[in-house]
Amino acid sequence: MEARMSIVCLGVRDFGRSYQFYSDLGFKTTAQPTDPIAFFSAGGVVLSIFPLDQLAADIGPQVSVPQPGFGGITLAHNTREKGEVDQVMALAEQCGATIVKPPHETDWGGYSGYFTDPDGYHWEVAHGAMWKFDDRGGLILE
Repeated sequence: MEARMSIVCLGVRDFGRSYQFYSDLGFKTTAQPTDPIAFFSAGGVVLSIFPLDQLAADIGPQVSVPQPGFGGITLAHNTREKGEVDQVMALAEQCGATIVKPPHETDWGGYSGYFTDPDGYHWEVAHGAMWKFDDRGGLILE
């Protein structure tokens, strides 16, 4: 297997609301809010949204729809400049996100904060001087 990730699919409770949220954040898509699934361009990885109950059913009958809350996974948006963290967090809040941890200096030498999207998925927005980016905004691990 090639060690790569192609798509992150989020099961969402209100497709139209999540479509609008991610569109307002700046994720680009050719999908329409009335489509059954949406794929958003996310800098080399695709972010998709799909109705939660249908995603659970697609996996199999043994999968139940989870309750809202922390699911043990976070998504992250890393910035090139420290000040961008505050800008992205403010934009996310304007788009309907809930700020769960305001931006702050971290013990690992960075600057980060957390928000949740309308379905409660946790996003970290972070800057770290040690990170380098490729031309598409992807992180380069050295």
